[in-house]
Amino acid sequence: MIRPSSFLACGGLLLAGAVAACSPSREDAPRRAPERATGSVYTVRDTTIQATIEAAGVASPIRQAILSTKLMGTVTAVLASEGDAVSTGQTLVRIDARDLSAKSAQVAASVSDAESMYRDAETQARRIRALYADSAAAKAQLDAAETGFARAGAGLRAAHASAAELRAMSSYASIRAPFGGVVTKRFVDPGSFAAPGAPLVEVQDASRLRISVSASPDAVRGIRRGQFVSATIEGRPVRAAIEGVVPTAVGNLYTVNALLPNPGGLFLPGSAATISLAQGTRRSIVVPIAAVLREGDLTGVTLRTGDGDQLRWIRLGAAAGGVVEVTAGLRAGDRVLVPPALVSATAPEGN
Repeated sequence: MIRPSSFLACGGLLLAGAVAACSPSREDAPRRAPERATGSVYTVRDTTIQATIEAAGVASPIRQAILSTKLMGTVTAVLASEGDAVSTGQTLVRIDARDLSAKSAQVAASVSDAESMYRDAETQARRIRALYADSAAAKAQLDAAETGFARAGAGLRAAHASAAELRAMSSYASIRAPFGGVVTKRFVDPGSFAAPGAPLVEVQDASRLRISVSASPDAVRGIRRGQFVSATIEGRPVRAAIEGVVPTAVGNLYTVNALLPNPGGLFLPGSAATISLAQGTRRSIVVPIAAVLREGDLTGVTLRTGDGDQLRWIRLGAAAGGVVEVTAGLRAGDRVLVPPALVSATAPEGN
């Protein structure tokens, strides 16, 4: 006797088997196409690149000056504050120079007296010369007149030199900007005592910068004045012209100076900078800079594969000419995606 429950169980098994027999297998199911982003595809190749060494240094203004005075006196006015833009010849500091004003009258009197003596000596010398020519004066009289005239001339020149010296000293009572720029430091205030050589204000002209780095003799071999090199300031790429390569006083090192314009003060003086020193060529792989993705300190690319696009983290080297060296993470033959909004002049292969 067959129980109803057993009959139902057998029927369920038969139905399940029939459904399985009619259903397609996993292998027969259509595959979903891999997801692909739009953009230009760049095939990585083994390329000859310029080998470089990155030398670190600082970008400083070409023109900067700490202004002082040769006078000793009280500061009466400070006409500029830190951060103020100043023009060439603008007065920045005034120093009390009343003692020089009093001395100027004395010097003026000395010049006037010396001029009178010179005119008298000149008149006397002319008279004696005429008399001596007519044999009416002795040779001793002529010599005495000529000597007096020479002494009067020397006295006049000395008086004028004293007046020029006084004018030069008086000019130190007004400290003026030697060039247009920005006041970066103010050392005194009104009422302060100014001493000869003591700093008063500092002025910088940041319209042109000098990057100075130190490197070994092997690294600077072949670097010449006027040569253009790749550099960075605070991580931003720039192009600079070599000013010169000179030995340093410490160790077996050389200082490399490179100049670049800084319109609008884009870069601040004292910013960290590097210079790329060429060291011949070597084989490496590069990708377009536009293909590089950044997430914090990580860098990567979108890798085009047969199973779809994948994010691949990579390590970068130096960048130049719109491409950047890849030191780890890719190999020749890999295909990377350049987003359409950032496609550069690199010829695409297609999607």
